[in-house]
Amino acid sequence: MSPVPRTKPYDGPPLFSYGFRPFFLGASLFAGLAVALWLPAYFGELTLPTAYPPLDWHIHEMIYGYGAAAVAGFTLTAIPNWTGRLPLQGGRLIALTALWIAGRLAMAFSAPIGAIPAAAVDLAFLALLIVFVARELGHGGQSHNRKVAVALAVLWLGDLVFHVEAIARGYADYGVRVGLAALLLLITLIGGRIIPSFTRNWLARMNPGPLPAPADRWDVAAIVLTALALAAWVAAPGAALTGWALVAAGLAQAARLARWRGWRAWRDRLVLVLHVAYLFVPVGFALTALSAFGLAPESAGVHAWAIGAIGGMTIAVMSRAALGHTGRALIASPAAQAVYALVFIAAIARIYAALAPEHGFAALHFAAFAWIAAFFGFSIAYWRVFTGLRREANRT
Repeated sequence: MSPVPRTKPYDGPPLFSYGFRPFFLGASLFAGLAVALWLPAYFGELTLPTAYPPLDWHIHEMIYGYGAAAVAGFTLTAIPNWTGRLPLQGGRLIALTALWIAGRLAMAFSAPIGAIPAAAVDLAFLALLIVFVARELGHGGQSHNRKVAVALAVLWLGDLVFHVEAIARGYADYGVRVGLAALLLLITLIGGRIIPSFTRNWLARMNPGPLPAPADRWDVAAIVLTALALAAWVAAPGAALTGWALVAAGLAQAARLARWRGWRAWRDRLVLVLHVAYLFVPVGFALTALSAFGLAPESAGVHAWAIGAIGGMTIAVMSRAALGHTGRALIASPAAQAVYALVFIAAIARIYAALAPEHGFAALHFAAFAWIAAFFGFSIAYWRVFTGLRREANRT
């Protein structure tokens, strides 16, 4: 039998030849721009034409703007590999990208156009993405991958709750936690596949010896504990029972990460960055548990998850997938390594800002500048990767 072709004949702009290209590039550009706008807006130095308070706009756009775009780029790239079906490209990919951009503009200009119309435009992107993902997984017989579609549905539900809360009472609460929980579940599910797999492949070639533990009941238990702890945190973040659930999930995730033996692959920076990013998952659980017990501000754990885990994991996956799917060597350039370092510096600085409020102003600005430099730097370093031809095409 002939293998299923990975792409259809396509002679349009390379940017729209595969899902990872516009969404990874758009996500990285937007991540830098949104924080560059939010910081002066938060301190009253800039007025954004949004119907939402600057902090709520920032939170929404990081979760449902940047996060949703990064997830879209990953799923649109992974699904053809999972199903053997042809990828989304050309006009339909342009339309989906345009809908995501429209959502960002609608949120930014929600004051003049109205919060309800802005919410409708914003919600349409994830809804359409879920329809596409569910259809592709259904046709491909990928019942074991439908958990990804479920996590996307939870992310859309969180977006809906965010808008309902913000419109009804002027601020969002549950919608923020649901969105973060959905992204963390995706990291737990996808990270549990790719991190030990990439680590095992590198170790088998370059450093023979103990390999990452295969997936077993321990991984299932860790995922279940994580889901239960996050559900408790969404419902009652300050309850003592939630604190103990967060402790259990954090310990399970730390043990899971240790079983992947990342320290043995430290020389491959594309592998190492995945382990470092995932480390912020149990760190976030630990800090959020302290918050539930009244021993630390909630923002410390939230930003360990949001910047360290979500920001670190997404930029690690974006850089690796972009290289691999454009025929380039899987090697982290010095620029990419600098970007990784800046993201983790931003995470540590933002956690410090929460834990040491007397230094909060300086630490917050330092974290923001590191984040902006990381994502604008990534956009510049990978511009030709996202917008150029595959290396095989360049050689013909």
